[in-house]
This record gives sequence, C-alpha cells and structure tokens, in this order.
Amino acid sequence: MVSGKRAVSLTGKQDYGNPRTYDPDFKGPVVNRSCTDVVCCMIFLVFIMGYILVGLVAWAHGDARRVTYPTDSQGHFCGQKGTPNENKTILFYFNLLRCTSPSVMINLQCPTTQICVSKCPEKFLTYVEMQILYKKNSSYWEYYRQFCKATAKPAKSLPELLMDDDCPTALFPSKPFFQRCFPDFTSTNGTLTVGNKVQFEDGSGRVRNVLELKEAVNAINKILDARDITLKVFEDYATTWYWIIIGLTIAMVLSWTFLILLRFIAGCLFWLFMFGVLHVIGYGILYCYQQYNKLQRNPKSSLSLYDIGIQTDINMYFQLKETWFTLMITLCILEVTIILLLVFLRKQIRLAIVLLKEGSKAIAYLPSTLVYPVLTFILLSICFAYWIVTAVSLATSGVPVYKVSAPEGQCTHENETCDPMIFNTTDVPKTCPGALCNFAFYGGKSLYHQYITTLHLYNLFLFLWLVNFVLALAQCTLAGAFASYYWAMKKPDDIPRLPLFTAFGQAVRYHTGSLAFGSLILALIQTFKVILEYLDRRLKKAENVVSKFIKCCLICCFWCLEKLIKFLNKNAYIMIAIYGKNFCRSARDAFNLLMRNILKVAVTDEVTHFVLILGKILISALIGILAFLLFTEKMPVNFGGPTSLNYYWVPLLTVILGSYLVAHGCFSVYATCVETIFLCFLEDLERNEGSAARPFFVSPSLMKILLEQDS
Repeated sequence: MVSGKRAVSLTGKQDYGNPRTYDPDFKGPVVNRSCTDVVCCMIFLVFIMGYILVGLVAWAHGDARRVTYPTDSQGHFCGQKGTPNENKTILFYFNLLRCTSPSVMINLQCPTTQICVSKCPEKFLTYVEMQILYKKNSSYWEYYRQFCKATAKPAKSLPELLMDDDCPTALFPSKPFFQRCFPDFTSTNGTLTVGNKVQFEDGSGRVRNVLELKEAVNAINKILDARDITLKVFEDYATTWYWIIIGLTIAMVLSWTFLILLRFIAGCLFWLFMFGVLHVIGYGILYCYQQYNKLQRNPKSSLSLYDIGIQTDINMYFQLKETWFTLMITLCILEVTIILLLVFLRKQIRLAIVLLKEGSKAIAYLPSTLVYPVLTFILLSICFAYWIVTAVSLATSGVPVYKVSAPEGQCTHENETCDPMIFNTTDVPKTCPGALCNFAFYGGKSLYHQYITTLHLYNLFLFLWLVNFVLALAQCTLAGAFASYYWAMKKPDDIPRLPLFTAFGQAVRYHTGSLAFGSLILALIQTFKVILEYLDRRLKKAENVVSKFIKCCLICCFWCLEKLIKFLNKNAYIMIAIYGKNFCRSARDAFNLLMRNILKVAVTDEVTHFVLILGKILISALIGILAFLLFTEKMPVNFGGPTSLNYYWVPLLTVILGSYLVAHGCFSVYATCVETIFLCFLEDLERNEGSAARPFFVSPSLMKILLEQDS
C-alpha cells in the first residue's frame, strides 16, 4: 500500500496548494461542464471576423499579377493578356549604368526608364549610329524603335533624346532572365566580354569598359543569383516531386508501424532506435571521412575557400576538404553526446520505456487518435494559405505610385511623389538634370492604404494566434481521450464510447475561450519575437555594442519565456480536458501538481521526449539515406529515379525535413498520451492509496518502476 502523502514535495504543501483528496464520484474527465473564459472566446471570435474582413478587403484591392508580372515605369504589366503589352513579356532597362546609384539600395528601384519589349537587344548599336545608318536604310530605326517609347522619333537630337528620355542612348547584347533584359556576359580566355567586346560606347560620347557594366549591374547581382538558384530549385522540385511524396508516405507508414510495435516490443524497439541512430550517424562519419580523404590525396580535384570565394552555387562547397571535415567533426560530437546520454540516463530510460508501453496500450484502445494529426495538418494548411494570400494581397494593394529618381542620388526632390504625365513640365527636371519619374510601388492615400503596415501586423498576429489555437485544440482533444482511458478501472470495458469525438466536442463547445486564452499569450510572445527580428534586420548597420547586447538579452528572454509558456499551456490543456475549469485555474492546478512532484517530473518528461526524438531521427535518417542514394544515382537497383539534378541536396533536405515532420506529427500523439498518463498518475497517487476501497488506476508495472525511481 502506498500513501498519498508520497506525492507531497519536501518544500511543503502550503507552497503549492493542497494535494487532491479521495472522491468516490470521480471517474475521469468531468461530464457536466460549463463554458469557460467566455470573454476571451468572444474577443477571439471578434478578431476572427475582423480577420475575415481584412482578407476580403485585401483581396478586393490587391492583385497577385503584380507579383507575377514585371512592371514598367508607368506601372503597366509586361505580358498581361488583354493589354497592349500582351506580346511584350520582357522588361528592358534604358541605362543599366545608372543602377550604381545609392538610391537603388534604398528604394529597390533602378533610376532609369523601364519599358516592356518582346525581345532583348542582340547587338551593339548607339542612337547616334542608328541615325546615321537610318538615312541609308530605314530598317535600323525599325529595329531600334522596339526599345523606345511609342512617342519616339528618329529625328530627335541626342540632347533632346536625353531630355525627353524616349529611347536608350545605346543598346548592347542582352538575354532575358526572369522576364528582364540583362547583359549577355561571356568569358573568353578568362576575359569578361559582352558581345565579344571588352569596351563599348555608351551613346553619350563615352567609352565604357565591360567591367563598368558588370559593376553597374552588381547592385542587383545578388537578386539575380538568388533567382537563378530559385529557378534551378523549382526545376529540381518539378523533377522529384513524386519521389518526395513517396518518401513522405514511407515515413508515415514507418511511423505508424513503430507506434504499433511499441505496444509489444517497446524495449527492443528503443534499442533498435538507439543502434539505428548510432549506425546512421556512424555511416555519415565514415562517408565524410572517405570524401575528406579522397580530396586530401588528390589536391588537384579539391579547392580552397580562397579559390571559390563566396559562391551561390552550393555544390562548390562540397569540393572543399573543410566542408567534409566540419561535417565529420559535427557528427562525431553528436555520436558521443548520444552515447553519454544513454549511459547516464539508463535508469530514467527504463521508466520512459514503461511509459511508452502504457501509451501504446492507450493508443491501441483508441486507434482514431493516430488519424487526428491529419485534421490538425489540414487546419494548419488552411491557416497558412489564408495568411499567405492575405499578405500578398496587402502587399499588392493600391494604385501605382511614382517617385522621383536621380542618377547620382543627390537631387533635393529625390523620392518625392510625382506624376509621369506632367513631370517634364515641372521644375524638377530643370533642378535635377537627368531625374526621372518612375514607378516605385503600389499604394494610395486612402484610409485603407495608410494602415497597410498595421494590417500586415494584424495578419501576422492572427495567423500566429490561429496556429497556436489549432495546436491547443489538438492537445486538449487528445488529452481528454487519453484521460478517459486512464481513469477507466476495467479497460477497455469502462472506456466511454467515442472518447476522441467526445473530447473534441467538449473542447470546442465549452473551452474555446480557454484555448484561445492560452494561445493568445503564446501568439503575443511570438509576435514580439518577429518584430524584434525585423527591427534587428532593418537596423543592423546602425547597431553598436550596447544595442547588440540588449538585443541578445531580449532574444534570450523571449526564447525562455516562450518555452515556459508552452510547457505551462500544455499541462493546463490536460487539466482543462479532465476537470473543465478555466485556463488560469487549470494552469495553476497543473503547476502546483507538477511542483508537488518535481522529482518525478524531472526524470520522466525530457527522457520520454528523448526516446521519441531518437525514433524521429531514425525514421528521417533512413528515408534520407534512401533519398540520397536515389538522387545521386548510387542506388544499386535502378528504380528510374531522377537524373541530372542541379542541386540534389534540395529535394534531399526536403525529404529529410518532411519525414521528420511526418514522424513528429505521429509521435506527438504519443507524447501527448504519455504526458496525460503521467499527469493522471500524479493525480492518482494523491487521490488513492492502493487499497481495495481506494485502488490505484495505474498499471502495476508502471507503479513498480515509479516506486523504484523514488527509492
């Protein structure tokens, strides 16, 4: 017989409330409930209706085509059907040399006229040369006018052309890239050229070097490189998408298989997890060593960081000895860490295995809980899709806004709003020679457009609130179902019918306000973290030592606070599922119960998660190895897999991360089950004493090993 006083900590019961007392009428989750945190529920519903309204308004004002199509200096889309630019799908810059202006980095716009064209220039030709050749052959003007405004005429002098900005002063060979014309750079015998020329005329009487042109477009080179990588990544995804789905499906089947096997061979399966993870990491160490040794013995096939510099082609880094050496050391540290944890936590692992066996029994009696993550995934996908669509609509809301841009970036009127229809009749061109009135962004002066930034923040906050609410609903529903299992004296006869659906109905009907309350606290913390990260990125150049220190302290504090709130919320939702009290009361009761049994909590919670993490790592690693062999064409059997991938590591990482998330979704049911059973066990110790009149609901095997942990 075990006394209920064993559950009281040495700190004194008066510090963390009184232990639960015996109640002969308590048979598990309370049936007769009332609505909790009604005010928070009403606020939550009001915010959701506001979110729907914001989405509708954003969809009415926004236009997703503004993200898809490039936009000329007049704010017109290139390639849009039903417009004069329907067959002009490419954006052409009059003078890319102006992109060296400092305003490029500030306004994210190159201060030169941009028009839509059907093709890019294919040869060098200046405006003055065209005028001379036009007198002999009119076809030169027909070619040149493709890259001019519709009002351009060949008789204009060069000064008039520069003033009216109707045509570019010079053309040079270009090629379309992401629907934009950029110089067609080539390398001939190590020399950078454009159209086989190192020097060329810019049309205004100056001879320019190709390196100047390269420097001029360097302001947008990072964007070009990123887009190049993005294009190749999309090509790889288009080639491997069905293999990725197959890999994720295998991961789901493996996860469910492991969960079923845990009921019968939890101990054996744990050691399988352990040796599997250690062998997979060992294989990674061996492979990294082989690659490092190969490059070490063949210096000609290896490169150094000095040779490649900063590359956007990630494959270049896999030709470095340092890359493989770093990966090998990292895997060795991980291997040693896991071994040390297994040695020092061997007793706690025994307890975790018994808890997993008990959780397996619960899931076996409640198989519908394994399907619930699918509903959670669907709800989270809806939230994510709504957030993305609303964010894009808000970003593309309004009418075209035009700003003054100057080539040298020193105009007093720069960045002022202007009207392109009357710009040349104003004093700005006289005050700032060469200044242009170019399209900048979409906006407006209405009340709606003045609060676009606020609506973006509202969109982010509601997205985080809804995501945390969906996760809270899942935790509360699963906890209610597993609590029904635990408090059934005769299993499965005393388990209520459809416990999962009953718990879901109770959570939605009675405790929406409480779940919204807990998720609201977490959403506020996460929103502050996002704002802090945003400010950090925007003000990075203006930081000093003090501000960096304060920023690091804030990030650390918010991280710790988020972890603490997640832990409290998780246990509060379990208490809500059992007793049906409001959020604050449930959080207090859960905290007091855990503190009265702090030693038991310390040795079970994280150890159980560690065991489950081993399973997740093993599943994702097994799928990752198969994907690696398939995507690198090293599979001993030909399955007709993808060939000639640009970056094989992109679909590989997708499969590994996706497999981990799939395993996490399935194993999260297990984690919630174990946490619920453990919390119910602590309640059971305080309520009952193990006698015939007041028997324990816990299984004898779990009771035995828990008592061994106390001794």
